[in-house]
Amino acid sequence: MLNSIFTTTSTGTVTLSSFLICAGIALLLGALIAWAYTYRNQYKKGFVVTLVLLPVMVQTVICVVNGNLGVGVAVAGAFGLIRFRSAEGGGREIGSVFLAMAVGLALGMGYALMAVVVALIVSLVQVALMASPLANGKKGEQELRITIPENLDYNGAFTDLFATYTSHCSRSKVKTTNMGAMYELTYQVVLKDPDKEKEFLDVIRCRNGNLNVSLGRIETKEERL
Repeated sequence: MLNSIFTTTSTGTVTLSSFLICAGIALLLGALIAWAYTYRNQYKKGFVVTLVLLPVMVQTVICVVNGNLGVGVAVAGAFGLIRFRSAEGGGREIGSVFLAMAVGLALGMGYALMAVVVALIVSLVQVALMASPLANGKKGEQELRITIPENLDYNGAFTDLFATYTSHCSRSKVKTTNMGAMYELTYQVVLKDPDKEKEFLDVIRCRNGNLNVSLGRIETKEERL
């Protein structure tokens, strides 16, 4: 059932018709993978186009290698160069790229049915997980950024305020700003009472010397590969 369609000839070589069939399937599965990636996600058009084309490109490479060890090593080196010339991506980006490559590898070996089954299962599971509450994070979670002078000990400076106004608070980042004269603290918070948002910000301003304070939704960082 999962036999390679490339073994239909006595020599086991890739025929033009078999290659074109696998290339067509690769494009369709690439479109499916790209659709699953864009579901409830911020994305760039170039990356989506790459996901559509990646399976057929990998399939072509595998067909060209066709058991040649030397060519296989060269291809592995080329993939390594592409990896180190690229910025690190997020979990969904990396997962989608690996899925597209897995589909291309399977089709390059002629396992068309296996590629279809894997792409369908993984894509549908990804969409289902994104539609479930697991992808929503903490309800009402916001990002709080506080600028403080360098002489203020930020470890316990706002502990009592967080205990009074928030039901959840965790510090995610600390960085210097204004040429090291100030610190910017970033927290993930959930307010106990959203109607007291202004009061919460006012008491923080009294504590940090009326420097910048911002509170808003958590922005999704766009990452490139």
